[in-house]
Amino acid sequence: MTKSNHSKLLILGSGPAGYTAAIYASRAMLEPTLLTGIEPGGQMTITTDVENYPGFADIIQGPWLMDQMKDQALSVGTNIVFDTIIDVDLSSKPFSLQSDSGKNYTCDALIISTGAQAKWLGLESENKFKGYGVSACATCDGFFYKDKTVVVVGGGNTAAEEAIFLTNFASEVKLIHRRDSLRAEKILQKRLMDNKKIEIIWNSEITEIIGDENPLSVKQVVLRNNKDDSTKKINTDGIFVAIGHSPASMIFKNQLNMDDKGYIFTEADSTKTNVEGVFAAGDVTDDKYRQAVTAAGMGCMAALEVEEFLSE
Repeated sequence: MTKSNHSKLLILGSGPAGYTAAIYASRAMLEPTLLTGIEPGGQMTITTDVENYPGFADIIQGPWLMDQMKDQALSVGTNIVFDTIIDVDLSSKPFSLQSDSGKNYTCDALIISTGAQAKWLGLESENKFKGYGVSACATCDGFFYKDKTVVVVGGGNTAAEEAIFLTNFASEVKLIHRRDSLRAEKILQKRLMDNKKIEIIWNSEITEIIGDENPLSVKQVVLRNNKDDSTKKINTDGIFVAIGHSPASMIFKNQLNMDDKGYIFTEADSTKTNVEGVFAAGDVTDDKYRQAVTAAGMGCMAALEVEEFLSE
């Protein structure tokens, strides 16, 4: 343990929540250290067109927005370190955190903004078209598919909700599910069945995504039927993968209260966790909205609450 690695406030994660917390904390003279994590910028770095972040009349790019937040955090004095925490001890103060670079960090207050990662299908072609026709957020990208055909993959509440939401823009929505029944709530299933824009393709999985190279764009998906092993191609302009998210919270298991999916619990109207001095903001605690703007708002809340906590 070295004095140079101690901070009054340590922020884990470099998405909208982490950078916003850093900006507010720096302006409050808390001299925060922000550890970027393994994916600097978070999920926004794989989001190309952003049209719903307040303050920008034109479409902006996700990576560009995160660069702007990083530059602002640096300009007000945030110490940004490219490192990833792999082990934590929240049982005593100061809190102790170990990184994969071998460094030990300690802090008086901790903001966890490690985010959540969308679960993907695991296809090589899927990775190729991420941000260019393949998305995990209908709320973010649905507007770009006005009067087009889209595919939604999944069978739970998220998939049902996204399919219904996309009918506000798309002319046709095909819901692809690998089983012969949905896991979604009955009321959502009824809404799906009643919506004439939605077609459900049962017992099927996507095995390949086909598209154009220049510019990158999705044109078709190859489906394999789980019953008879037959394959077919269907045309689509976009693919929305809705098979769930995984919050980056495993290193806090058995130390912080969380739900069965791993989302960290916070007090009502607060970012406080069950451990005094530890706060959580952004998608690591949000299984509902998962938007850059709500994450940024929680980052602001966390920084203000840390300022109050440290002053006491």
